[in-house]
Amino acid sequence: MTATLVAHGLAGGYGHRTLFDSLDLTVSPGDVVGLVGANGAGKSTLLRLLAGVDAPQSGTVSLAPSDAFVGWLPQEHERVPGETVAAYIARRTGCADAGRDLDAAASALGDPTLAAPGVDPADAYSGALDRWLASGAADLDERLPVVLADLGLGIPNIEDALMTSLSGGQAARVGLAALLLSRFDIMLLDEPTNDLDLDGLERLETFVRGLRGGVVLVSHDREFLARCVTHVLELDLAQNSHRLFGGGYDSYLEERATARRHQREKYDEFEGKKADLVARARIQREWSSQGVRNAMKKSPDNDKIRRKAATESSEKQAQKVRQMESRIARLEEVDEPRKEWQLEFTIGAAPRSSTVVSTLSSAVFRQGSFTLGPVSLQVNAGERIIITGPNGAGKSTLLRALLGTQAPDEGTASLGSNVQIGEIDQARSLLTGTEPVAQAFEVLVPEMASGDVRTLLAKFGLKADHVTRPVDELSPGERTRAGLALLQARGVNVLVLDEPTNHLDLPAIEQLEQALESYDGALLLVTHDRRMLATVQTDRHWRVEAGQVTES
Repeated sequence: MTATLVAHGLAGGYGHRTLFDSLDLTVSPGDVVGLVGANGAGKSTLLRLLAGVDAPQSGTVSLAPSDAFVGWLPQEHERVPGETVAAYIARRTGCADAGRDLDAAASALGDPTLAAPGVDPADAYSGALDRWLASGAADLDERLPVVLADLGLGIPNIEDALMTSLSGGQAARVGLAALLLSRFDIMLLDEPTNDLDLDGLERLETFVRGLRGGVVLVSHDREFLARCVTHVLELDLAQNSHRLFGGGYDSYLEERATARRHQREKYDEFEGKKADLVARARIQREWSSQGVRNAMKKSPDNDKIRRKAATESSEKQAQKVRQMESRIARLEEVDEPRKEWQLEFTIGAAPRSSTVVSTLSSAVFRQGSFTLGPVSLQVNAGERIIITGPNGAGKSTLLRALLGTQAPDEGTASLGSNVQIGEIDQARSLLTGTEPVAQAFEVLVPEMASGDVRTLLAKFGLKADHVTRPVDELSPGERTRAGLALLQARGVNVLVLDEPTNHLDLPAIEQLEQALESYDGALLLVTHDRRMLATVQTDRHWRVEAGQVTES
C-alpha cells in the first residue's frame, strides 16, 4: 500500500519546554527525509509524534489512507530479558501486535460479548486480518531464517537465542534483520546506522533506497545521509527554528552555509546602516546645541536680526536631527543570528610514554567459542592506527588485549611504561550507575574541584539539569559527550576510541575530528564512519576478520 503522512502545525517538547513549533511536513511515497540537528533539538521527539506514540503540544498528524501501517524503530534495541531473537523481530516488525489483534478479533467473532461496544465482530476480524497480512506475519517464520543466515550472524539456532546474550554488533545485525523483514507503509527510523559494520551499512542503504513507501530517519552517519535522503529537515535549537531543504544531504550543507552567510551579511549591513545614521544624528544634535549656545553668546539682546538668523539655523539643525531619527525608526529590523552552542574539545596531553606502547607476541585470546589469534603486533608511541572489520570479528577483543585488560590464553602481552590511557569503549561503560553525573565524574578525576567539574561538563552541553541526574538516565549521546569531557580532563598519551561517533550529533563528530588532528599521542581508532575514515590521518590500517589481524 502507498501512503502519505502529513504533519500540520506540529509543536513538541517535554514538560513546559517547546523544542519546535508550527512544523509542517508531508512525507509522500518515495520520500526519504533526514532529520538533522544538535542532540536535544527534538529529533527523536518528532519521530515519536509522527508515530503516534506521544501526543503533540499542538497540531495534527494524519495518514492517507488512515489505516496505513506505520513502523517506528527507536534507536535503543530494547533487549527485553527472556525475549528471543524471533520474538524480538516479531515485535519490531509489528507482526506480534498484528497477531494479538487478530487473535482477539477471532475470539470476538466466536463470542460477540467480547467485541468492543458498537463494533461489528465481522468487520473487526476483517480489518485485523488485513493488517496481519500487511505486516508480513503470514510468512515471517519462513523469511526469518533466510535473512538471518544472509546477515552472517554465525550462531546456531539464532532464532531461539536470547537477545540479552548477543554482543552490541550482533544485536545491531538482528535489528537490521527486523528492518529488512518489515513491511511498513511508512518507516520512522531513529539512528538505524548505530553499531552497523560496513557490510550492514551497505545493506541498509540498499534497503532504504529501494523502498516504495516514505521514510523519516535520524542518522549521524554523514555518508549514509548523502547516499539515501531526498530531503533534509533541520531542527535548529539555537535559532528556535526549523527548515525543510530539498535535495540530498550534501546539497543541504551547501544551501545551509549559503543561507547562514547571507543572514550574517544582512545583519551586518543593517548594523552598519543603523550605526551610520545614529552617528550622523549625534553630530546633528551637537551642531544644533552648539548653534544655540553660539547665538546666545555672540548676539546682543538688541541685535534682533542676527539672533533670528541664528535661531533659524538651529531649528534647521534640529529638523535634520528629527529626519535622521525618523530614518532610523523606519529601518527594517534584522535580528542578529544567534550563535549556536558548539562543542570546543581538546584532548588532554600526558607526558610521552615509552617508545613501545604495547606488544602482543603469538598471543591467543579465547572468549566462549570465539578465538582471536595467534597475533603478533606492536604499537609504538605516537602511532595512529585505524582498525576495521565486520561485527564479531574480534576488534573489541583486540583492543582489550592491547590495553592489558584481557590476559592471553597463549603467548605473551605486555604494556609499556608511563602509559596513560584514555578510552571511549563501545558500551560507554566508564560512566554508568545511579550516582549523579557530577559525582561520578569527580570520582574519576579527584584532582578537579567540584566547580571545575561542572564548568567542564557544561562546555560539553551537560548543564545543571544534567549533572544532578543519575548517569544511567543520560541519553547515549549525552553519555558519549561525558566520555569526551573525561578525555579532556585527563592527560592521555594513548587514545582508544571504539565506535566514537555512535550517538554523537554531527557538530560533535566534526569537533572530535578536529581534536584528533592536533592530538600527538598514540591512537587506536575503531570506526565504521566512512567520512571519519577518510578525514582522520593515520599511519597504519589493521583489518580484523574471523579472529585474524592483517595490515594493509
